[in-house]
Amino acid sequence: MQVVIVESPSKAKTIGKYLGKDYEVLASYGHIRDLPSKDGSVDPEQDFKMLWESDAKSKSRVKEIVDAVKAADGVILATDPDREGEAISWHLYDVLAQKKALKDKKVQRVAFNAVTKKAVQEAIANPRDIDQDLVDAYLARRALDYLVGFSLSPVLWRKLPGSRSAGRVQSVALRLICERELEIEKFVAEEFWTVEAQVTANSDPFTARLTHLDGEKLGKFSLTTEADGARAKALIEAADFSIASVEAKPTKRNPSAPFTTSTMQQEASRKLGFTAKRTMQAAQRLYESGLITYMRTDGIDMAPEAVMACREEIKSRYGERFVPASPRMYKSKQKNAQEAHECIRPTDFSKHPDDIKAGEDEAKLYRLIWRRSVACQMASAELEQTTIDIRSSDDKIAFRATGSVITFEGFIAVYTEGKDDEEEEKQGVLPKVEPGTPAIVSNVKPEQHFTQPPPRFTEASLVKALEENGIGRPSTYASIISTLQDRNYVRMDKNRFIPEDRGRIVTAFLENFFGKYVEYDFTAQLEETLDEISAGKENWRAFLARFWEEFHAKIEDMTGLRITEVLDVLNEALGPHIFPDKGDGTDPRLCPTCGEGQLSLKVGRYGAFIGCSRYPDCKHTRQLGKDAQEAPEDRVLGIDPDTSTEVSLKSGRFGPYVERAPQSEDEKPKRASIPRGWNPQEIDLDKALMLLNLPRDVGPHPEDGQTIEAGIGRFGPFVKHGKTYASLESVDDVWEIGINRAVTLIADKIANPRGRGRAAAKPKKELGKHPDTDEVVGLYDGRYGPYVKHGKTNATIPKDINPDEITLEQALALIADKETKKPTKKKATKKKAAKKKATKKKATKKATKKTTKKAAPKADAAD
Repeated sequence: MQVVIVESPSKAKTIGKYLGKDYEVLASYGHIRDLPSKDGSVDPEQDFKMLWESDAKSKSRVKEIVDAVKAADGVILATDPDREGEAISWHLYDVLAQKKALKDKKVQRVAFNAVTKKAVQEAIANPRDIDQDLVDAYLARRALDYLVGFSLSPVLWRKLPGSRSAGRVQSVALRLICERELEIEKFVAEEFWTVEAQVTANSDPFTARLTHLDGEKLGKFSLTTEADGARAKALIEAADFSIASVEAKPTKRNPSAPFTTSTMQQEASRKLGFTAKRTMQAAQRLYESGLITYMRTDGIDMAPEAVMACREEIKSRYGERFVPASPRMYKSKQKNAQEAHECIRPTDFSKHPDDIKAGEDEAKLYRLIWRRSVACQMASAELEQTTIDIRSSDDKIAFRATGSVITFEGFIAVYTEGKDDEEEEKQGVLPKVEPGTPAIVSNVKPEQHFTQPPPRFTEASLVKALEENGIGRPSTYASIISTLQDRNYVRMDKNRFIPEDRGRIVTAFLENFFGKYVEYDFTAQLEETLDEISAGKENWRAFLARFWEEFHAKIEDMTGLRITEVLDVLNEALGPHIFPDKGDGTDPRLCPTCGEGQLSLKVGRYGAFIGCSRYPDCKHTRQLGKDAQEAPEDRVLGIDPDTSTEVSLKSGRFGPYVERAPQSEDEKPKRASIPRGWNPQEIDLDKALMLLNLPRDVGPHPEDGQTIEAGIGRFGPFVKHGKTYASLESVDDVWEIGINRAVTLIADKIANPRGRGRAAAKPKKELGKHPDTDEVVGLYDGRYGPYVKHGKTNATIPKDINPDEITLEQALALIADKETKKPTKKKATKKKAAKKKATKKKATKKATKKTTKKAAPKADAAD
C-alpha cells in the first residue's frame, strides 16, 4: 500500500478514483506548519534558523498521516507543482522523518499540471526527488517577509500609534494606490474642443472629424475655447468640400494569448465582476475537480497535445476555415516568467461550458477559460479598414472619417479580450464614395471636452500594475489586495480602490524613512533574486545575510527618532492633502478656533488626527482628510425648550456632533454624533434635538411589557429589548419603526444571533422531504467535498457514491448514520465534569505536596 499525500480533500477524492485500491490518498489541508507570529521565529544570529509550529487542527491531521505512513510500504508526495507545493512536500517529509514514520520506506515526489487520470498516472510512473532549490526559494521568501514585517511593524506602532502592520510587498502595492490618488488630487483639468460634421457625397451621410484648420494639422489643444470652436464652425460653413481620397485596406487582428494567473484575474474582474480572491477560489475548485490545468502560473505555453486537441475542437465546432494553417506559439514578454509552467486551459477541450456540472462561480470562470483557450488557437479576424479624407477647395480645412467592417470573424466568434461576449466588433461601416466627388458638409458641431485625471485602480488594473512592476508573484496578488483591505489601508468605492488616511500616512512614513524598501525597482530585484534561488544560482542564506545587514541597521537608526520629528516630516509630505489651499491666500495651517496656533498631525490611541499646536490651551481637533476641511464651523443652533440650555453644532476629532450644554456644573454635556449620510451643514435645532433625545421608546414588548428602544450606536441604527440588539436598515428607521416591526426584528435576532453573518448555503439539489420531520433533505457542495444535509446534520458523501446520482434513500441512510454517532450533551457534560474533578484533585495533591516540601526546611531549622 502506498500513501499519497495532496493538499485538499477534493483533490484527494479525485485522485483516489484514478489510482485504485493499492493507494490511500490523504489530504494535508495545505501547510501542516508555519512560522509562529512571535518574535524569534527567524533568528539571523543562527544563520536564519526558522522555528516551525503546527496548530491544533494540523496536529490531528499530521497524526492521521503519520499513522497511515507507518502502516504503508511507501510515501508519494503529490502536492502542487510550484514553490508552495514543493514547500508543503518538504514540510511533510521533515515532519514524517522527525516522527520516525519513514524508517526504510521509499519517499517519492510527483507533480502534475492537471488533475486528470492520464496526468496523474504519468506522474506516478515518473517520480523525482524534492526540488531543494524551490524549497530554498520558499524559505527565503518566508524569512524575508517575516523579518521585514516583524522589524518594521513595531517601528510603525511606536512612531505612529494606531497604525497597523507593514508588509514587504503589501506596502509597495499600497504606495501604487496612494500615488495614483495624489496624481488625481494634483490634476488640473484642461479644456479642449473638437469639431464633427455630417458629410454626404452622392451617398448616405457619415460622420467625419475636423483634422486640419488654416492649413495646419490640429493637435489636442489647438482649439481650447468656445470662441475657437465657433470660429472653426464659421470657416467650415463658408467653404466648399470634395472627397480628397478613399483608402480601403484589409487588416487582421490576432487573438490574445491563453490565460496566466494575472490575466485570468484581470479578465474575471472586467467580465464577471469577480475579485482576485473569488477568482482564485473558483479556479482552485476547477483544478481540483480535473477541469482545468494548474491555476498559479505565469507561463503562456500550451502543451503540444493540448494544442492539437484544441485545433480539433475548433474544426469540429466552428469549421476548418477557423483553424489556422499552423499552430500558434506564444512567448511571455514578462521578465521573470517561468516558461516551464503551462498556461491555464481546460484539461479536455471537448468539455464545452454548457456540458459541465459545477457551481455558479466555477461555471462562469470555466466558460471564460474555455473561450480564451480555444480563441488563442483560432484564425485571425479579418477586417476592412476604410479611411475617407475630405478637403476644402483651398486645401486649408480637412476632415477624416474612419470605419471598419469584419469580413471574417475568426477568433472573435468565440472571444474578445476586455469586452463582453455579446459586444459586437463594429466601428461603423462607411458608404461607398469616389475621390473628386463634391461633398456637402452639414450639421457642424463643435464639442467641449476636458482632460480627465488618471482613473483609480480597479482590481484588474492593480493586478496589471503589480505584474508590470514585478511586484509579488501571480499567486500572491489576491492575498496582497485582501491584506490592504483587512488593515483598513484602502477601501473599495464603485469597484475602485481609494486609500484611507491611515494608508496614506503609512505610505508617507515608509517613503520618507524606508524609501529604498518601497521602491518598485528594489522590490522587483528581490523577486528576481528569489527566482535565481529557485534556479539554483543563488544561496538563500547569503542573500538574506546581505539584506538583513543593511535593513537591520536602518531599523536601529530609527530608535532615537522622536515622534515629533516624524510628524514634522509627515506634515510636509502630506501637506497638500491634509492642509489644502483655501484659495483665499490665508495660511491653511492656521487654527480656525484660536487663530494663533498651527494645525499639525497628532497621533493618539486610535490613530492620527489634526490638532492645534497650542494644546491644551486650544483643544481644536478634527478628523484627518481633505473632506474634514469642509466640516462646519462651531455654531449655536438654539435653546432646548425642555432644559433651557444651548444646543450647538461642533466639529471634533471623530467628526461633527451636536451638544446640549449641562444644566449644572456637576452635569456633563450631552453629545450625539451626526449620522453617516446626514449633511452637517443642514443640521438645525429640530434635527439636533432628535439626536440628543435618543434612545427613543418604541413601545412595550407584548410578552413581558419591557420597553423596546430605538437608537444609534457605534455599529449603526438599532432596536433594543433587554440585552438583545437588532440592526436597522437606515437611520430614518430609528424614528419611523413601529412596535410590530420592532418585535419581529427582535424575534429574528434571537432566532438567528448571527443575523449579519453569511447567508445560509442553498442546496445544489433538493432530494426530497425527510419522512419524520417533513423538512427538505438537500445536496450541497462544501469546501471539503459534497455532502447531504437535514436540519443541523451534515453527512459527507462517501467516495463510492456519485453525488450527482445520490437518491433520497441513500441520503437518509447517511444522515441517520451521522446522527447515531453524535455525542449527547449529557455524556459531554459528564466527561467535562469528570475531567474538571480529576484536574482539581490533581491540583490539590500537587499543592499539598508543595506545601509539605516548603514546610520541611522550617522544621529542620527549628530543631
